[in-house]
Amino acid sequence: MRFLPRAVVAAALFAPAIASAQVGPIVGDWYGTLDTPRGKLPVVFHIKPDGSATLDSPRQMVKGMAASATLADGKMTLTLSAAPVGFEGTVSADGQAVQGEWSQGGAVLPLTISRAAPVVKRPQTPKPPFPYRAEEVSYRNPASGLKLAATLTLPEGPGPFPAVVLISGSGTQDRDETIFDHKPFLVIADALTRKGVAVLRVDDRGAGGSDKGDPATAGIPAFATDVAAGVAFLRARGDIDPARIGLIGHSEGGQIAPLVAAEDPRIAFLVLMAAPGVDGTALLLAQNRALFIANGLPADQVEIMMKNRAEWFQAARDAQDVDDGRARLNAVLDRQGLPATSPQRAQVLALSSAAGHYMLNARPADALAKIKVPVLAIGGSKDLQVDAKTNLAAIRAALAGDADVTVKELPGLNHLFQTADTGLVVEYGQIEETIAPVALATIVDWTVAHAAKK
Repeated sequence: MRFLPRAVVAAALFAPAIASAQVGPIVGDWYGTLDTPRGKLPVVFHIKPDGSATLDSPRQMVKGMAASATLADGKMTLTLSAAPVGFEGTVSADGQAVQGEWSQGGAVLPLTISRAAPVVKRPQTPKPPFPYRAEEVSYRNPASGLKLAATLTLPEGPGPFPAVVLISGSGTQDRDETIFDHKPFLVIADALTRKGVAVLRVDDRGAGGSDKGDPATAGIPAFATDVAAGVAFLRARGDIDPARIGLIGHSEGGQIAPLVAAEDPRIAFLVLMAAPGVDGTALLLAQNRALFIANGLPADQVEIMMKNRAEWFQAARDAQDVDDGRARLNAVLDRQGLPATSPQRAQVLALSSAAGHYMLNARPADALAKIKVPVLAIGGSKDLQVDAKTNLAAIRAALAGDADVTVKELPGLNHLFQTADTGLVVEYGQIEETIAPVALATIVDWTVAHAAKK
């Protein structure tokens, strides 16, 4: 999802030259789960025949951390290249497991890894056979020339049917908005199609079967043209009612949907899931603060980090162009003492991109004020990325002149609308539930009721 903070991972500068015979018995993939004070954290080791290795932490969305591995006297050792972090354990007699300890920052945690990949339970993921039709489709966005690939699910019968376009959150998402093996858009599409609403779910540009395009021009305005192309595709079909096409957007998708509807008065309705309502800079500052606090950082550290980020965001927001933004950000980072070689500097400088500048200067209320169609806006009370109270209030205020507006804060749900404990990103993959039944019912019931109206 966009609005997620990026993990900073140092790149490996070397690969160890270790003979194949030394590590042969441990070559391959190993899976384990660290039991940390903040919950269970899966890790995956990938060991190559030359002794080089990588480490993934899927729930932290970190992949490919460089490491080296050795095997001596029945003991496996894996050490990260960029930090004094590692694992050491004893290989079982059958070579299928290693029992040992994970060491990091002075802390030592027991860890057992094995060859067997864990079974991920996602009980809400729909399974065939389905009581509806599914078509693999593609179409071009005339604004960019890019081909977009999608799945269109259609209720049984000739139609014409009401329809919705699903709009994903930040990052390059596939048509199911897959994250941690959850497929929320597949779940929503299945539920809606069973109720008589056709659903178009689309691979973002650069995902699945869609063209990638130029990353320099990718951003919310460009993504809005992708959605408009999907709407045009649906209107050209005889089995879709062109007067009953709505948009359902999640997170950043909930910011894109009003932009499309503001330019296209024929859009029939909007569903905004965890959508931004406040200005972009305010949103990112609130998000960073909430995540720092939820992760247990001391208050004084939180204030220092927030001060630094406020300076970054202001520099990038006020820049005249990309070059000016980089110059301003480099000056701020130099003053803050961030080394020029720090991987974090590249992360911060990305704010100077056209997409970063747009995000920081975004004013969702401007598009929302133009909306004259029914709107459902929902948010989870444990959402740490888009605070429900603040953003729902802003959405309600921007839509105050419209009669058919439903705004709901759903207790105990996170940014993905899962029933959550802390709301932290690390929980997303730990929770078996893809979307809470109350959230799914709210979306489906409201959409079905409004899709029935012409």
